[in-house]
Amino acid sequence: MREAVQAFVGLGANLGDPGRTLTQALSALATLPRTRLVAHSRLYRSAPVGAGGPDFLNAVAELSTRLTAPELLTALQQLEHAAGRERPYRNAPRTLDLDLLLYGSARIGSAALTVPHPRLRERAFVLLPLRELAPHLVSDADLAAVAGQRIAPLPPTSSPS
Repeated sequence: MREAVQAFVGLGANLGDPGRTLTQALSALATLPRTRLVAHSRLYRSAPVGAGGPDFLNAVAELSTRLTAPELLTALQQLEHAAGRERPYRNAPRTLDLDLLLYGSARIGSAALTVPHPRLRERAFVLLPLRELAPHLVSDADLAAVAGQRIAPLPPTSSPS
């Protein structure tokens, strides 16, 4: 049997009921075959980057998976589709966005998948929640580079909508 790999997945939503959608997505990640949800960050509210539309809710999940990176990507895309994700144009508002950010120490560059995620270091909505889970992966310089992006953690007792 294949050895488990630590993977990090970025979650985002800004259409419908984003809080409920992300909660359901985290539950769905925990049910993926040969995969365990290890941890997830709190939710963050962030301004869209390179797009219009309402604010996003974002989080990052840490997985331990025996799926290959392409298998995991396919599973993530199936979850997006089940949540009503449409792709009318690049950076369109979305019901659910699941990005494979890191897959162990793998470096993958194919037409279908790039890991580490190519814009990982450009997005506060990825770096802040990732730092919660894996502080060694996000430097102070990384955070300084995205300091101008509007983002705030949601209080644990708030209703994320």
